[in-house]
Amino acid sequence: MPLTVAIQMDYIGDIDFKGDSTFALALEAQARGHVLYHYSVHNLALRDGRLTTLGEPLTVRREAGNHYTLGARREIDLHQVDVVLMRQDPPFDMGYITATHLLEHIHPQTLVVNDPVNVRNAPEKLFTTHFKGLMPPTLITARRDALKAFREEHGDIIIKPLYGNGGAGVFRLTPDDENFNSLLEVFSAFYRQPVMAQKYLPEVRRGDKRIILIDGEPAGAINRVPAAGEARSNLHVGGKAEPTELTAREREICAAIGPTLKKQGLIFVGIDVIGDYLTEINVTSPTGIQEIERFGGGNLAARIWDAIEARR
Repeated sequence: MPLTVAIQMDYIGDIDFKGDSTFALALEAQARGHVLYHYSVHNLALRDGRLTTLGEPLTVRREAGNHYTLGARREIDLHQVDVVLMRQDPPFDMGYITATHLLEHIHPQTLVVNDPVNVRNAPEKLFTTHFKGLMPPTLITARRDALKAFREEHGDIIIKPLYGNGGAGVFRLTPDDENFNSLLEVFSAFYRQPVMAQKYLPEVRRGDKRIILIDGEPAGAINRVPAAGEARSNLHVGGKAEPTELTAREREICAAIGPTLKKQGLIFVGIDVIGDYLTEINVTSPTGIQEIERFGGGNLAARIWDAIEARR
């Protein structure tokens, strides 16, 4: 049965359709006969318990320079649609959190993917701390003395903002780096939250693996290798995607977190693994499904829609 699907996303005209996971999900939904609408999170409105938005009918196609068509904008009652895909990019800030509170008014009568309550309760870097034994040595704090002691213990460390995304604000501090104090001053000036410090994992030179889990089960992976002279492996900062297979340790990590993801309604999740360690659990707007498909990993968008349709 065709579904009515509203996609909460950044403006579709600005995406790179060749790699964008939201575009792949929209294309698969359209192929299944579902009706699509496009809207921005900024157009949500809650009045007397009814959640609406301004949005446009959406048609997508895999054509350079012509990958979408938007119809006339109109008001959409989100209580009357079947599925909302919450796909706007982070940062995970108060705007993002507010959107989860608003979408809570329609879920689960309207299925929100991922579950807005559990998106709110599972910020990427903090969520990982609930799975003992899977993370590298990690410290979350705003205390300079604790960060200094952590650096003295581990020598080579990574410091990053707790609610950042896409590799922004991620710094590696080697034992002889003299910028430690200055960096903490910058973080305290720009961020009100604690920071995350982790032991540097040299295995990152061989790649930072993105593993996609669908309804708690591993579905595919790519390896992202950082560019020369770069500590970050994110593709948009020069990381190179490579095909890969899951190791026994990675399957162990997936088995440890999978039941929790499924129970919490986190249908589409991307985790990051370096060496033997889990570093992030991405639940807000995971990416990577088109890269996995290009390397022969199958149509993950179809598998995600299978999981969504099974819940309707």
